[in-house]
Amino acid sequence: MLQRKDNRSFDEIRPVKFTRDFTKNADGSVLVEFGGTKVITTVMIEDKVPRFMAESGKGWLTAEYSLLPGSTDKRVQRDRGAMISGRTQEIQRLIGRCLRSAIDLSKIGERTIYVDADVIQADGGTRTASISGGFVALYDAMLKLQREGLIKDFPILEPVAAISVGILNGQTLLDVDYSEDSKADADANIVMTESGKILEFQATSEKNPMDRRKFLEIADMAEKGIKNIIQIQKRCLGLN
Repeated sequence: MLQRKDNRSFDEIRPVKFTRDFTKNADGSVLVEFGGTKVITTVMIEDKVPRFMAESGKGWLTAEYSLLPGSTDKRVQRDRGAMISGRTQEIQRLIGRCLRSAIDLSKIGERTIYVDADVIQADGGTRTASISGGFVALYDAMLKLQREGLIKDFPILEPVAAISVGILNGQTLLDVDYSEDSKADADANIVMTESGKILEFQATSEKNPMDRRKFLEIADMAEKGIKNIIQIQKRCLGLN
């Protein structure tokens, strides 16, 4: 029988914590912790939009992601300019796509929202932590805009969160850490809204193809974990 090193049940998430106002200069900032994974997510807003959005009356949201040099057991090389890795580009686009789904950009005017996710400690699930923490930082940034009278209607549509699922030795595991993910037969990253709509479902078999039953098991387990994370988000934001 497979036993997880932290004695979690197969369908249990790691301890999740959101620390708001983690830095003082950003419009929204959160330290998000998924077990041993720690990510600083910040949101800053500029009163301009990319050229392709000019005169649209709508805003834009974009994201950047980085593993900082001391985040893993061996020093990670910083991504610079054209040297940004394919993995980093993929995760940045994922974060941006998912958080754009959480907000009505027509309500913020022609402004650009920058979401930055900087991983200070990586132990699996860095992209899912970045999305989940990014939502909380985004919510706080929108509260600030509204308090300052810069927007009339609050633009957040509904909470968004993400979780990882892995299959190891035939067992489906929720919220895998690095030791599990590195040995997994298959892994998936799922992003959902509070109402249960799927924003992203990335699943890859590393060894043997998964059958439809396993696919549905992953979806059900992910939904359970995401609902749990959203409750923690809402409790942190005082929305429960």
